[in-house]
Amino acid sequence: MLLADGMVGQADVDALIAARRSHRHDAHPLVVIAEQNWKSVKAPHSLLHLEALTEWLALSTGLEYFHIDPLKINFTAVTEVMSNDYAARFGILPIQVTAQEVVIATAEPFLRGWEEVLKQVMRKDIRRVIATPVDISRYLVEFYNLARSVKNAAQNKPQGTSGQSSFEQLVDLGKTNRQFDVNDQHIVNIVDWLWQYAFEQRASDIHIEPRRELGIVRFRIDGVLHEVYQIPMSVMTAMTSRIKVLGRMDVVEKRRPQDGRIKTRASNGQEIELRLSTLPTAFGEKLVMRIFDPDVLVRDFSELGFSTDDLARWQQMTARPNGIILVTGPTGSGKTTTLYSTLKHLATPEVNVCTIEDPIEMVEGAFNQMQVQHGIELGFADGVRALMRQDPDIIMIGEIRDFETADMAIQAALTGHLVLSTLHTNDAPSAITRLLDLGVPSYMINATLLGVMGQRLVRVLCPHCKQPQPLQAEENELWDRLVTPWKSAHPAQIYHQEGCLECRMTGYTGRIGIYEILLMSPELRKLITATTDIALVRELANREGMKPLRVSGAMKVAAGITTLDEVVKVAPPASEP
Repeated sequence: MLLADGMVGQADVDALIAARRSHRHDAHPLVVIAEQNWKSVKAPHSLLHLEALTEWLALSTGLEYFHIDPLKINFTAVTEVMSNDYAARFGILPIQVTAQEVVIATAEPFLRGWEEVLKQVMRKDIRRVIATPVDISRYLVEFYNLARSVKNAAQNKPQGTSGQSSFEQLVDLGKTNRQFDVNDQHIVNIVDWLWQYAFEQRASDIHIEPRRELGIVRFRIDGVLHEVYQIPMSVMTAMTSRIKVLGRMDVVEKRRPQDGRIKTRASNGQEIELRLSTLPTAFGEKLVMRIFDPDVLVRDFSELGFSTDDLARWQQMTARPNGIILVTGPTGSGKTTTLYSTLKHLATPEVNVCTIEDPIEMVEGAFNQMQVQHGIELGFADGVRALMRQDPDIIMIGEIRDFETADMAIQAALTGHLVLSTLHTNDAPSAITRLLDLGVPSYMINATLLGVMGQRLVRVLCPHCKQPQPLQAEENELWDRLVTPWKSAHPAQIYHQEGCLECRMTGYTGRIGIYEILLMSPELRKLITATTDIALVRELANREGMKPLRVSGAMKVAAGITTLDEVVKVAPPASEP
């Protein structure tokens, strides 16, 4: 068929057939052809990889091509359509079930004997779609194994009991509230699959959330939450207990929040650290796992999103021997990643780098890291006080939350140390008023503050599917509002998200930072008084070269890195709150 369609050459076909005569015919033909790394004879001579070959087969047979995305499939429902043995026998996989039809993926469009049998048994229409044989084989095993584990785990516990404190707990008379064994093999399988799947999907957080009837599992991917699947409450309780045991947390205590951490490995052998946090809710204990990729510590500043000018201003601050440098932004804006990457570059054998964090986000051998322990009254201020006696050169404080911590940071800076920390403010200039609100005298800010960097994260357009388009009238207007009061020529074109298999149809892959860096100057210091007018500070900082977040984002839009919508979402135009 490929030869007839003019996709491949006769010589390649003859060579492949001759080479395969002595082989067992157990591999799918598309897999065998994809391994040859042929390029299409037709222009534009693209590589005939497995996805391309499967799409061609679907088009040739008049069927729909379907990319199996586990995020969008209810594995519990589809595995009830047929048995695992029957699906494996014919190499088919149910992927969607409705009241009228069942959608079944196959890589064998010419084998249809099973279709009429299933139609009579289920009394529903059958709609066939084409998927890659590799995906069908993989998810056939994963879906059925996972569904079996969830079913067996749920059967191990009497229904109607949640195993934990809930405001709306149902009690069935005559049934015992027996706890799960957290090492039950079914629960182990579910948790292991959950982690590996999250790593594959590039998730930054895993949410396990109790509801009235079911537990919900959601992944945060590129800053957006996606519901992965729903599980019985009893199974969710056992999963939470299993994870708490591995994180060395108190399994019995469900009334107060707890923190923990787990180090595990992805399927490629890479070490990955998870930070755990539990929270008591109306329907039980909610668990969030934040996934930390150790590769962020070795990323270059350009990979984080720093422009040449941003990097020059940032290094001008961090090269100073003493003073305070602040990074500002909301939770999840990448402040910790920026600080860790900076410390990694500063932590040479000649300097002593110490940190005080709550909790330690990522363990790094080049630093001396200490964790806040509220139970023994070891807070940020006490930690800084202790670190001052450890002969440090550079101190990183996880967050300045109160006057005591701010005061200790200032004392450390005055005594010859470089101090890096974070503040939760909307932009860089607002950090000055935040310090004044905490009670820090203006003359102390003048004496110690080297500069402030505000940052946000925007999603990066997928390089495989982004499409250039000229600016529309409303986009021209939005661009002008975004860069106001600056004047910037409209770019000839900007890129829009499309969606492809590489980015899982979202149009985005990964995130990158946009920054505004306020570098303190003698003129700016004159404006910092007990009654500082932050508008004047912002205006002067802009004149001295600080590019606001909106302008930094607009530059990345013009460069084809992200979209206007993404920038407006995290850094709205000046006329908006």
